[in-house]
Amino acid sequence: MKTARIIALLFATLTQVHAADPKYPVSEIPDSLKQGMYAVIRQSHSSFQIFSLNKSSHVVKRVVTILNERGKDYASTTLIYDKLRKIKSFDGAAYDAAGNLIRKLKQSDIFDRSAISGVSLFEDSRMKGADLSQGVYPFTVEYEYEIEYNFLYSIPDFYLYLDDEVSAQQSTYSVSYPKTLTPRFKVNGLKEGTLVNSGSSQTIQWKFENIKPQKFEQYSPAFSRTVPNILAAPGAFEYYGYQGKMDSWENLGKLQIELNKGRDLLPPPTLNKIKELTKNATTTEEKVKILYKYLQSKTRYVSVQLGIGGMQPMESKTVDELGYGDCKALSNYMIALLKEAGIKGYYTQIYGGDKPNDVPADFPGDYFNHIIVSVPNGSDTLWLECTSQTNPFGYIGNFTGDRYALMVTDDGGKLVHTTSYPTSQNTQIRNAVIQLELNGNAKAKVQTQYKGLQYENGDLNFVLNESPENQKKWIQRTTAIPSFEINDFLMTTKEGRLPIADVDMNLTLNRLVSLSGKRMFLTPNLMNRSTFIPEKTAARRNDIVLRTGYIDTDSIQYLIPDVLYPEFLPQPVTLASRFGEYKCSIKIENGKLIYFRRLKINKGEFPASTYSELIEFYKAISKADNVKLVFLNKT
Repeated sequence: MKTARIIALLFATLTQVHAADPKYPVSEIPDSLKQGMYAVIRQSHSSFQIFSLNKSSHVVKRVVTILNERGKDYASTTLIYDKLRKIKSFDGAAYDAAGNLIRKLKQSDIFDRSAISGVSLFEDSRMKGADLSQGVYPFTVEYEYEIEYNFLYSIPDFYLYLDDEVSAQQSTYSVSYPKTLTPRFKVNGLKEGTLVNSGSSQTIQWKFENIKPQKFEQYSPAFSRTVPNILAAPGAFEYYGYQGKMDSWENLGKLQIELNKGRDLLPPPTLNKIKELTKNATTTEEKVKILYKYLQSKTRYVSVQLGIGGMQPMESKTVDELGYGDCKALSNYMIALLKEAGIKGYYTQIYGGDKPNDVPADFPGDYFNHIIVSVPNGSDTLWLECTSQTNPFGYIGNFTGDRYALMVTDDGGKLVHTTSYPTSQNTQIRNAVIQLELNGNAKAKVQTQYKGLQYENGDLNFVLNESPENQKKWIQRTTAIPSFEINDFLMTTKEGRLPIADVDMNLTLNRLVSLSGKRMFLTPNLMNRSTFIPEKTAARRNDIVLRTGYIDTDSIQYLIPDVLYPEFLPQPVTLASRFGEYKCSIKIENGKLIYFRRLKINKGEFPASTYSELIEFYKAISKADNVKLVFLNKT
C-alpha cells in the first residue's frame, strides 16, 4: 500500500509538472494578430553587445507560431560562421497548438556544411542550420543562438516587421557598448530607445508589443522608407586587424585603400601588352574601351570569398596568371591595366541587384555587395562592370545603374551616383507585316529593336551571346502570341554605352483570327497587350514610385484578303496622365489595316493621393489594347 501511495503521489506530481509545462499556446494569441496572417512572432529578442574593437556578440531568441503552410519557412533557420565568427550556442524546440513540447533540437538535428554558393569556387564560410517543421498546423518553433565575433564592423539593423502577413506579440532590440565605443543610430518612424547607464557601459533598448504590419503596396518607395526601422553602425571599427572609422564616407573608404595597397602590380609581359594595345588610341574613352575588351577576353568571373571577410581582392598578377577572379579581383585588375595606360580608375563599392537598396547619404555604413570600376572622363564618368565577358562597354543597366555607390579615391571614400537611364533612352520599337488568311491563320514578319534598359527585356542581353537554340527558347518564352511557329529568326546587337539589340522573326500564326459564320474577329495589338491593373487599396499610404521610364512603339500592317471588309473601326484613343502617355489608332489604307500604338511611362515619384489616377490610366490602356475588330466575308 505504501508503495502504491508513493507511485500515486509521484504520478500526481508529474501530472502537475506536465500541466505547467506548456509554452506558447496558440490560444494566448489575440485574434487581431492572427487575422489575415500566416505566422505570428511570439517573441523576437535581438541583443548585440560590443566588448571591444575586436570582440562583440549577437544573442537572438525567436519564437514563431506558424498558422498554415504559407509560413513554413519560419520553421527553419541558418547561421553563418567562419574564422572570425563563432556560434557559441544554438538551441531550438517545437510545440503543438496547446503549447506541449513536440521536439527538442538535438545536436544531431543541426546540419553543418560549407557555405559555398553555386557560383563560388573558394569560400571559407560555413553554415549551421536546422528545420523544426511539423506536419500539423498550427505549431510553434523556438530558436535561441549566440554568435561571437572577433571583430567590430557592422551591427544588426532592426525592422519593425519584414512581412506584411506576419504579426508580432513582443519584440525587443538592444545594443550594449562601452562608452568609449558608442555606436551610431538612425531611427526611422520609431521613438527613441531607452538608454541605461551601467558604469563605463551603456545599453540602449527598444520594446514593442502587438505589432500588426501595414500591408505592402505596389510601387512603393524603398523598404527602409516604408517600414519603421533602426539602422546601427559603429563609429570606430576593427576588421581582420585593420582599424578605422565609419563616421564619414571618406573614413570608411580608407579601409579599402589599405586592403588594396600593393595589389595592383602586373608582370612585364602584360605591361608591354597594354602599351601595344593602346599605342594608337587618342582619347581616354578609346583607351578604356580597348582595355575593357582585353579584360573581357582574358578573364572570367569566379566567386572567391576568402580572407579579410571576402573584402580584399586577389593580387592583380595572380588574376593575370590564372585568368579568373571575383568582382573585387577583376575590378582591381582592371584598375591596374588602366594605371599602366596612364588612366585613373577607382575601386567602387555598390549594391548589385535589379532593385537597389536604399543608401542613406547621411549615415555611412556597410550597404554594398559588389565592386565595379569608375573612370572619371572630363565631366562624364565611365562605369565598368568587370565580371561579365559580354557586357557592352560603359553600360551598367539595371544591375548597378541609378543608385549610390562608394568610390574609393586616393583620399578615401566618396559617395557617388551611377548612370541613370532616362525614359527617352529606353525604347522598344516594333514593326510588323501580317498576311491574314481566310482560315484564320497568318504569316508574320516582325522586327523589334530594344534599346537602353529594354535591351535587358526577359534577359535578352544574356541570350544575345548564347546558342541559336537558347535564342529560340527566348523567343518562345517572351513572344506574347497565343499560338505560333518560328520559321526563322536573327538576333543582332550594336554594343555601346547605350546598347541596341535587333530581333527579326518570321512566324506562322495559328488561329490568329477567330471565325464565326461570315465574321472574323481580330485583336490588332499583336504582341504588346496590357492586362495589368494595379491593385485597389482603401487608402493609399505610400507615395507612388515608378522606377523605370520607357517608350514602346508598335506599327503593324495587316494585309487583308479582298473578300474581307471591317464591320467597324474603333476611334483613336489618346490618354494623357502624369504617369505617362498612350496613343493608338486603326485605319484602312490601300487595302491594308494599319495599327499604331505608343506607350510612354514616366519615371518618378508621385503623391499617394494620385493612386486612383494610376489605376484608371492602366484600366484605359488595357481596354484599348484588347479591343477587337470584326471583319465580314463578302462571299
